[in-house]
Amino acid sequence: MLTLTQSEKNMIEKLGVAVERYHKLEEMLGDPEVISNQTEYTKIMREYKSLAKIAEKYGQFMKLDGECGDLREMLDIEDDEEMRALAQDDLEKNEDIMRALIEELRILILPRDPNDDKNVIVEIRGGAGGEEAALFAGSLYRMYSMYCAGAGYKTEIIGCNETELGGYKEIDFMIEGDGAYSKFKFESGVHRVQRVPETETQGRIHTSTVTVAVLPEAEEIEVVINPADIIIESCKSSGAGGQHINKTESAVRLTHKPTGIVVECQEERSQFKNRDKAMKVLRAKLQDMQEREQNDKITSERKSQVGTGDRSERIRTYNYPQGRVTDHRIGLTLYSLENFLNGNIGEMIDALITADTAEKLKNSEF
Repeated sequence: MLTLTQSEKNMIEKLGVAVERYHKLEEMLGDPEVISNQTEYTKIMREYKSLAKIAEKYGQFMKLDGECGDLREMLDIEDDEEMRALAQDDLEKNEDIMRALIEELRILILPRDPNDDKNVIVEIRGGAGGEEAALFAGSLYRMYSMYCAGAGYKTEIIGCNETELGGYKEIDFMIEGDGAYSKFKFESGVHRVQRVPETETQGRIHTSTVTVAVLPEAEEIEVVINPADIIIESCKSSGAGGQHINKTESAVRLTHKPTGIVVECQEERSQFKNRDKAMKVLRAKLQDMQEREQNDKITSERKSQVGTGDRSERIRTYNYPQGRVTDHRIGLTLYSLENFLNGNIGEMIDALITADTAEKLKNSEF
């Protein structure tokens, strides 16, 4: 017989409240007033989708619980031994499934990162290593782009500073798609590369670094910017060639006076489009700043040990001579570097998500 601990009973009760909220949201999504308010509709839809899996698994659990009740009644009144044996077999099967569902629900009820479903803005910067670092920044951009193409995410460059050898001193791009932040948030940090540069005549291995920052896209309702706080400048696009470069003042530079944050966008031929993209980046940077200030107030014991935002933390090493990539936070080494750099990073991403979930489970009240 399936016996629930008090903690599990509390969890089921809490899940019941969440499912009630799910059905309430379902009603709200059919309300004409909500449908006509795009901002409110988007907000409600996001919460509704976040509860959908919980409602599905909870429904399965409660259905099986009802069936188990019927089977126990049958065992109490049934005299036929063959029927009793069948009922007992069904009861045990149902209880095994319920036990598995409890473990799934335990994970689903963990506090979700409110940014997980959002699009992201990724900033890649060449660090120590000069041109070699810039070339590896290009390799990382290519890696993420190839992963996105295979996973159904859309990528769009916001701005870049390309070098003569085809690398990037810096490149900013947006990744759009459901759950983008949940997949990429663990990429923030210092990425270290060890390889023999093409310009190295002695065959010596050089170590270079690239920093990656992953910012969830912020909505206007989340970050309100006073227009008076922004200096808007137009300038000519600059970069490594191209017929359109330096001919029109389509590039836009925004300076946020209270924080000193400067954002520039030059990828579009339209100044309006560049300004719109730059505002998205500025909102994301301001939200990131606010969240970092809040996180600094949280004790280290309550933070996930996987980490999602410290740009000074060395998180991964790409070793070309040994053909390996190692993530230092979870101690995972994959001996498939070429495959990894060709966008096959799903195994690493899944391992980081699993490690983060395990850490949260360890600290969960359930």
